[in-house]
Amino acid sequence: MDIRNLGDVPAFTTKDGSEIRELLAHRNSSIRRQSLAEARLAPGAATAPHFHRATEEIYYITEGRGRMTIGEEHRDVGPGDAIAIPPGEVHTIANTGPSVLRFLCCCAPGYEHEDTVLADTTTKQ
Repeated sequence: MDIRNLGDVPAFTTKDGSEIRELLAHRNSSIRRQSLAEARLAPGAATAPHFHRATEEIYYITEGRGRMTIGEEHRDVGPGDAIAIPPGEVHTIANTGPSVLRFLCCCAPGYEHEDTVLADTTTKQ
């Protein structure tokens, strides 16, 4: 049985600049086709605009306030909001509140640095 507690999972910085704690993925569990992580952004911080060639994502906001951008669409988001991010869509999230923005990231297939393409340096494929 694979059980991970958020407090016991080490943090690392993703290619887009967010700090994440990977709760379940192929690297630390029996899960093979998806991943679950918690991301954190400090007040005023934002992820670099990016997309994933193969991965679809769901962000679920647990704490804080932010501004989600997918393509040309912008929306304010907060606790309880779930955001669908299809593969190939350029996206970014910015912390617009006074406290840390925390959100869950569900990825299928699981998150890999190699599938993350920074939009400001590479043409979308």
